Amino acid sequence: MRQYQHLTKEERFYIWQSLREGKTQKQVATALGRHPSTICREIKRNKYPQCHIYTYHWAMQRWRFRKEQARRKKYRKLNPHLEGMILQLVQQYLSPEQVSGYLKKHHSVSLSHETIYRFIYSDPERHNALKPYLRHGLKHRRKRYGSGARASRIPERISITERPQIVERKHRLGDWECDTVIGKDRKSVLVTVVDRASLFTCCSRVYSRTAQVVASAIIRLLLPYKHKVKTLTFDNGSEFNQHSRIAKTLDAKTYFAHPYSSWERGINENTNGLLRQFFPKRTDFTQCSWKQVKNAVDNLNNRPRKTRDYLTPNQIFKNEFVPLI
Repeated sequence: MRQYQHLTKEERFYIWQSLREGKTQKQVATALGRHPSTICREIKRNKYPQCHIYTYHWAMQRWRFRKEQARRKKYRKLNPHLEGMILQLVQQYLSPEQVSGYLKKHHSVSLSHETIYRFIYSDPERHNALKPYLRHGLKHRRKRYGSGARASRIPERISITERPQIVERKHRLGDWECDTVIGKDRKSVLVTVVDRASLFTCCSRVYSRTAQVVASAIIRLLLPYKHKVKTLTFDNGSEFNQHSRIAKTLDAKTYFAHPYSSWERGINENTNGLLRQFFPKRTDFTQCSWKQVKNAVDNLNNRPRKTRDYLTPNQIFKNEFVPLI
């Protein structure tokens, strides 16, 4: 069966010429390989209003008009109130996809992220104003690792293969991933810890990457939530050599991912990527105030997440309700 296609301008011109020569609609349909009903609808819909005669130029003008009306009607799904909400949400560092999910869940507004992207990019002035709040697709770089033998230099190291299966399922609070974000010239560091189930993030700025300093920072960050700390998972950096001290203080178990396997701590790696939106590469953390770090972390913890049914990490962590993932 032939798939329906709109009449082309050549076909409209042939209809006009054939009718002027006195041919019937059925003859025109046969010549064009169209159904007679298609020709009938075309003539009826595009007759010139004054003389009720089908003309090629009027038919093309009517077609362009209907096409433009359909385009405008589709775009005007947005209204000034909705546009204001989108601008407000994007300025809270939500991606268009997160904005779409948030509007659907909390305001019953069904709006695709593509529509939001078109709204942002349709006005160059608006796009430039929102650039600081949008994440940009930069060149992907392979993370550089040191010697593969460094894993064996961590004392009392326990492999991630021995970690309980419940941690992998992300159905409970208290299973944390830990990492560091390196600043300019490797002289300043952010220590980050993320709960696997809720995505709740804690972060501290430190001025050294030594094991003692990093361990103290992790203890300081998680001590207020000690009752919600069950396991901690690290990479194989020497800064985590004092993991036994962390485990003893927080009454938790510690595990280490395999070398060159950053995906085994994918949640923490992703969170560090989100922090880079606020602190780009080569940022000197010694020049960043504690308030700047706190504001960035607060933004992440109050950001609705698609993978968590558009609940915020704060809502999940404080209410101790973990949605099925």
